[in-house]
Amino acid sequence: MPSEHILGKFQKALDELTADLNRMSALVVQNLESAMRGLLERDTALCAQVIADDEEVDRLEMKIDEEGLKVIMLYQPVASDLRKVVTTMRVASNLERVGDQAVGIAKRARKMNKNLEIAETRLVEPVYEKAAELLSSSLQAWREGDIGKALEVKSADADLNKAYKAVSKQLTSRMEEDSAHVREYLNLQFVIRFLERVGDHAKNISEEAVFAEAAMDIRHGRKRPEVG
Repeated sequence: MPSEHILGKFQKALDELTADLNRMSALVVQNLESAMRGLLERDTALCAQVIADDEEVDRLEMKIDEEGLKVIMLYQPVASDLRKVVTTMRVASNLERVGDQAVGIAKRARKMNKNLEIAETRLVEPVYEKAAELLSSSLQAWREGDIGKALEVKSADADLNKAYKAVSKQLTSRMEEDSAHVREYLNLQFVIRFLERVGDHAKNISEEAVFAEAAMDIRHGRKRPEVG
């Protein structure tokens, strides 16, 4: 049985890993919100800040990967401890990709801000609201080990997909009717596609929450754990 000294050092390393993930998640959520504000408020400086801040997101992901591997090699954790370390690294990977979507939105917004505003920009708001809610809920499920909330995220992703398809259809129709603003409509198509991907990564994070807590892999439609 590991000594109390070793267990204490392992717990400290795990706490530091969790703290880094919390910092990363806060920054990613902020960047996604700032990218959307840059689009909706036509704030190009905010878009540039999102792109610059993504370097810190990438740095944190690499740090979490490096520290996670070090924890596994040094302490050889098993069962729930091992799952916690491995899923922390996986969550970081998904957060990094959400950060990439925020950068994509910021870049599209920066292009649109060079031209006159179009009313259709507001069509993306409900898609963003659903994506942001999914991301927030998945991170809460992860932090709290809440399987019920994690399963709700997986189900709610379908609602985001419906919203994405509905807005995409509207934008396609506008492209056909208003050829003068095709470029703007196309940029908005990219924005909602980025938001739909945010939902995919939120769903992935919720799956990691279930695996960390219940040792069950529910990816690819596999059996869900009983909640209650």
